[in-house]
Amino acid sequence: MSKLEQILILDPPSDLKFRGPFTDVVTTNLKLRNPSDRKVCFKVKTTAPRRYCVRPNSGVIDSGASVTISVMLQPFDYDPNEKSKHKFMVQTIFAPPNAADLEAMWKDAKPEDLMDSKLRCVFELPSENDKMNDIDPTKAAPVLNTSKGDSTSGAKPSSLSLDDTEMRKLMEECKRLQSEMGKLADENRQLKDEGLRMRKAQRSDNMTSNTSAIMRKETSSKSLPSLLVVIAAIFIGFFLGKFVL
Repeated sequence: MSKLEQILILDPPSDLKFRGPFTDVVTTNLKLRNPSDRKVCFKVKTTAPRRYCVRPNSGVIDSGASVTISVMLQPFDYDPNEKSKHKFMVQTIFAPPNAADLEAMWKDAKPEDLMDSKLRCVFELPSENDKMNDIDPTKAAPVLNTSKGDSTSGAKPSSLSLDDTEMRKLMEECKRLQSEMGKLADENRQLKDEGLRMRKAQRSDNMTSNTSAIMRKETSSKSLPSLLVVIAAIFIGFFLGKFVL
């Protein structure tokens, strides 16, 4: 056995398989087993962190113990040219005694103390026959007719499906929050536009009222001399008429 195989055993050892169509979350499991007599710290890294949700992505495995990691591929548009770009790496190191700060331990770790195990991501698209088999009720019947004696063996799949259900709920909640944020942003923009329109209307009303007031003043100022001329003409006519008579 090599040093890597002694400190950690991976199942599957080389490939993480994801079966499409990739319109929903696709989950595959990675099992890490520690055959050594010391505690082992592990950390999972990927070349496409935005495409995957890994739980747990780090931790400590006791001697002789194992841990199952759920690798959840998020929905995306499958591109065959991108399949070779998705890879995972499991980084391991023997846990020092009384290690309290794991982040500091990883930061101060020497390269020769780290052991890496690389995994490829394999994407599989179902064929037409597979799609028909997926909806065949005769193949689904044995799952529904599980005997009571197999209740212990069925606990693990149910827990995995529960994790998938919770993940779907989280994804739906995220989508709902994003849509609500979009609606709030649209309402905010509408309120801003409405405020601008109201301010513009108020300015136009003020300009209209000021213009009408100015026109009234000009009209009154123009009519005043005309009135004075009429009054003066009346007085002149009165006096002329009196002297003539």
